[in-house]
Amino acid sequence: MLRQLSKLVPGLASLPPVSIGKLPVSRSLVQTTRPISKSSLPNLNGHLTIISRMSTDAQETKRFKEDDGTRQLTIGTHDGIFHCDEVLACFMLQQLPKYANATVTRTRNGTLLEQCDIVVDVGAVFDRENNRFDHHQASFNDTLNSLRPEIKVKREIRLSSAGLIYTYFGEDVIRQILKANGIENANDEMVRGVYRKLYDTLIAEIDAIDNGVPMFDGEPKYTINTHLSARVSYFNPAWNEDSGDETDAMKRFEKAKDYVGQEFIDKVLYYAVRWWPAREMVENAVKKRMEVHASGEILELEHFCPWKEHLYELEEQYDVVGVPKYVIYFNKENDWRVICVPLQPASFVCRKFLAAPWRGVRDKELETVSGIEGASFCHQTGFIGGNKTREGALRMAVESLQAQE
Repeated sequence: MLRQLSKLVPGLASLPPVSIGKLPVSRSLVQTTRPISKSSLPNLNGHLTIISRMSTDAQETKRFKEDDGTRQLTIGTHDGIFHCDEVLACFMLQQLPKYANATVTRTRNGTLLEQCDIVVDVGAVFDRENNRFDHHQASFNDTLNSLRPEIKVKREIRLSSAGLIYTYFGEDVIRQILKANGIENANDEMVRGVYRKLYDTLIAEIDAIDNGVPMFDGEPKYTINTHLSARVSYFNPAWNEDSGDETDAMKRFEKAKDYVGQEFIDKVLYYAVRWWPAREMVENAVKKRMEVHASGEILELEHFCPWKEHLYELEEQYDVVGVPKYVIYFNKENDWRVICVPLQPASFVCRKFLAAPWRGVRDKELETVSGIEGASFCHQTGFIGGNKTREGALRMAVESLQAQE
């Protein structure tokens, strides 16, 4: 053929050979879905489910050419029964600018998966550089700590596809969600704090359930069947229900992704808007403890916040484990509180209770017994007391600190 063309087109034979490369396989009847637009967050409406049909060679070549920033990217995952981990992995990726307009392709066809820009939960390959994130292969035993030791989380749970995507993309996903909800000033410290907390309270659970890791050894007295992974499973067809066609399967996957996505967004916003400010307040109190009392054993909060969980973590961070004994804070007008630090967050035993003679005494009688003006009450167990002024509350803490048990 080349010789014949050379006779018609002089000089053709002297041209260098052209490498056409591997042409992409057509995606006939492969499940794909278009993602929600970012403007719809956090209500997560507006998904469009489609079934990809045969494309022309020119369209396919354009689709799979080297990324020029304009083509539509593709997230690959397996078809069939879906689970919480890959559903959440796909949701997280679609929050990122790079994958905001990406379609999700559900298939186990290796040739089709090769054409995807990123693949999760299928393929038996974990390759960060080539965007392959499966965890089912026997060689995979990574945890968040093994892949990112600088994060320093306490749990050593083998990652699922959700954990893998969260490991590498989680902080950017959190930033995008905060930005989409009007929180523009999130600094790196805040994002890292939310990232750690969200792993501990959501991602680790999903990883463990998907990998079959029990919460504890032994027979539980009861089971929890309303966790997120269980709820996602309900979106799959029941055993005695018509499983439907690929279009129906993708609609189910999309509903599950909406559901999981809303849970994820709610938790990000909760930790950013409520949990993190409390941590900052407690950390500030730990830093300034010597200004409150020379012992460093009394902390002062600007006002009440959930402080116990933060205090135990910050004690380790600042190397003052067990040092704080009391926390004082403004409750309302003419009402300051002094509360004892428990041995553990849920413990009823405190590091040091308020003075024994005050316990169960109130108002004028308490002022007389304690000799502290403004003293209003002391709980009968001695774990909390009140005073009308800051100075009075601080004095109650100081005198209890010095009191003999």
